[in-house]
Amino acid sequence: MNAPDTDRGTSGSTGSNPFGRALFNKPSARALRRVGVVDVGSNSVRLVVFDGAARSPAYFFNEKIMCGLGAGMLETGRLNPEGRARALNALHRFAHLARAMDTGPLTCVATAAVRDAADGADFQAEVKALTGLDLWVIDGREEARLSAQGVLLGWPGAYGLVCDIGGSSMELAEINGGTVGRRVTSQLGPLKLRDLKGGSKARRTYIRNTIESMTTELGEQKNRLFLVGGSWRAIARIDMERRGYPLNVLHEYRMRASSVRDTLRYIHEAPDLTALRQRAGVSSARMALVPQAAEVLRELVRTFKPHDIAISSYGIREGMLYEQMPQQLRDRDPLIEACRFTEAKDARVPGFGKMLYHFIMPLFKRARPERVRLIKAACLLHDVNWRAHPDYRADICFDTATRANLGGLKHSERVFLGLALLHRYSNSRSVTRIEKVSQMIDAPMRRDAEILGRAMRFGAMLWPQRDADPGKLHFYPKKRILEFNLAPEAAAMFGEVAQARFTSLAASLDSQPVVKGAIAP
Repeated sequence: MNAPDTDRGTSGSTGSNPFGRALFNKPSARALRRVGVVDVGSNSVRLVVFDGAARSPAYFFNEKIMCGLGAGMLETGRLNPEGRARALNALHRFAHLARAMDTGPLTCVATAAVRDAADGADFQAEVKALTGLDLWVIDGREEARLSAQGVLLGWPGAYGLVCDIGGSSMELAEINGGTVGRRVTSQLGPLKLRDLKGGSKARRTYIRNTIESMTTELGEQKNRLFLVGGSWRAIARIDMERRGYPLNVLHEYRMRASSVRDTLRYIHEAPDLTALRQRAGVSSARMALVPQAAEVLRELVRTFKPHDIAISSYGIREGMLYEQMPQQLRDRDPLIEACRFTEAKDARVPGFGKMLYHFIMPLFKRARPERVRLIKAACLLHDVNWRAHPDYRADICFDTATRANLGGLKHSERVFLGLALLHRYSNSRSVTRIEKVSQMIDAPMRRDAEILGRAMRFGAMLWPQRDADPGKLHFYPKKRILEFNLAPEAAAMFGEVAQARFTSLAASLDSQPVVKGAIAP
């Protein structure tokens, strides 16, 4: 690991050409397959094995044990005895799993509980003796840096304030243009707050004073607030439940300050926290810490007044993966690089997505760069679910986009991409749950997704090879004409089904279909 005060590994560039040559087959990227990291936190101990070659983290293996190492430390100054035994057992298992999965040496870090405990060094030595693992105990500033790098893994070029809450500590780090800036740490973890003497009044005073001190070091931070950590994710799940939010994806879930305040009030006034956590899908161990975390979040929002709040599922573990990425891979668009990887792995004709993209782009000449990026992603993913049963392909494509672990996607963009892929296989979206999620975007955006889907549906009919020439599309919106100049070598491919799909595409554009060139008899 790096020395705690360094900022090596932060990226200042988001890359100017996200559609360039894929990197996942280069040696520097291939070396990231089966990257294993272990995070020994105050509340949980987790092993994650990444396939990191595709820029977006793919979770080859993920196991968490809620050990509670930091429980009771405020009173005893030592690691919780039961938590310590459970953590040792977990690490012993993780070491065996890593050898079986051929991860190479695990990168293992321990955070607040182990670094603050009087017996932390003894625990570190015991881990080494029992498992052979080197457990790196990092300070709060390094923890903040790694968590911020995890956010950058999903949002290259992001700016704002990253807040990572664990069981025994809370860290803040500013990010700007893909670079990690100032960092501060505190003991505002829910486990510590739960053990604080003096009740709710003492907690509120301690929280306010601590955050004011952190503010002095960080200065004004009114941009986006990125929330990292299990307690924040639990609160976000409850916010989703309260709002009846239709897309149950935590990463990139956005909240306004007013929504956070409403949800914190909702938690405080809940007559039955057990029923609430069950409705929201929160574990009992995590829910036990939510009331204290809610008090911290209320003060954070009051103090920093962020313009919006985003949940990041990526944190310290993803930051450790980012640490090992070559700069060239860090600078890539995580969405496009991951879609390229998926196409290469799962599509029937890898490379066809690029051909399809160039074929249909005349329909989207006025599209903004952020929309062009989604069109590119859709074309790369248009055929990756071909093994699914034909009756369910459209639904599975929708779920692939809306629920897949992809970085660099807003929820509205997930829905757009999902609808486009659905319409690649179907003209209808009559399934109730899909129609409900589709209402998250406005009617013009839904129409554009349908046009994109029908364009891919038509284009996929015209050639079975990645380097063939099907002809050219021309769209004349003022004349309301969609023209297809069919290449002679593709004439045999333009059968009845292709003709029907071309007509359907023209109808979605409210245009007349015109075909020029040789047509097969």
